[in-house]
Amino acid sequence: MRKDLSFWKNKKVFITGHTGFKGAWLSIFLKKLEVNLYGYSLKEEKNSLFNKARVTKLYDISEIGNIKDFNKLKKTLNKTDPEIIFHLAAQPLVVESYRDPKNTFETNIMGTVNLLEISRSLKKLKVIVIVTTDKVYKILKSNPEYNEKDNLGASDPYATSKACVEFVTESYHKSFYINKKNLNVVTVRAGNVIGGGDYSANRIVPDYLRSYNNKKKLKIRNPNSVRPWQHVLEPLYGYILLAQNIYNKKINTKKFESWNFGPPLKSFITVKKLMEKFQNLNYLKNKVLIKFAKENKKLIETNVLKINSKKSFKKLKWRPIFTIDETISEIINWNRKAQNKKNYLDTCYKQIENFLQKI
Repeated sequence: MRKDLSFWKNKKVFITGHTGFKGAWLSIFLKKLEVNLYGYSLKEEKNSLFNKARVTKLYDISEIGNIKDFNKLKKTLNKTDPEIIFHLAAQPLVVESYRDPKNTFETNIMGTVNLLEISRSLKKLKVIVIVTTDKVYKILKSNPEYNEKDNLGASDPYATSKACVEFVTESYHKSFYINKKNLNVVTVRAGNVIGGGDYSANRIVPDYLRSYNNKKKLKIRNPNSVRPWQHVLEPLYGYILLAQNIYNKKINTKKFESWNFGPPLKSFITVKKLMEKFQNLNYLKNKVLIKFAKENKKLIETNVLKINSKKSFKKLKWRPIFTIDETISEIINWNRKAQNKKNYLDTCYKQIENFLQKI
């Protein structure tokens, strides 16, 4: 598999949202594959993986800007003229989407429109991977594992905005990209990603680790909600593999496609069960005092969410690597090593190396 990944050496790759959690991990992953990196994103938070690992030094060009700024984005894309684009820039938090739905819709929908519109004129571009979410599906009472052919539908502003991104992307593909022989755009839908270096607010794992490190009580909403938990490297490897296959024309580019990247069935567990797994780790010195809050009826969230990734298994030969317990161990090990030695980038590289050895 290493030999296959040599494809990436010296490829010109552009990442939107590169200063975010997934963006930072994707940047480090791709740099390990020796790509030429270009990025466009809002300024990183001081307390972020991008800042702590000094990811900016991996970039040939790292432009700070808002995805809603059409002219600045166009100038940056024209200047870099990439071969492959990964579009991660978004307002990614459900709770924040309730606080500011207008910005969520503008960022996620019109930000994607801006990228797709500008990309039409880029000469060397071959592949655009648009990152949406597993929350785009219309939820059924039977709680099935949703596949790429299932209907889209959503309720909260974040998921609705991402469902709209799916339609926008399909529209651009059918209206403008289908006649471009060497350019294809796809959407990808990942399960709930967790991993070392996530410092986001209102996300279960960083909230737990903050409570553990600061010896504070942790308040959890919706403890019985089931989610497809997976290590952040799992879907990122899927995105990389998909882009490589499209570039090499091993995927049919005439048809618009979406792709699921989710964990094994045993990783579909409740929020409460996930917390229990963290609490039961023998090498954690203390237990976090957890209070499970009553359901907030103002925040409408899916109770059970499972996704089916058989298409990626079959067509890409992609497979989840870590069990849920291994994922948790990777997170705790990252937290201990990076925090103690203050060598965040090296810790990420080592975990990527470990991941690649298991492929």
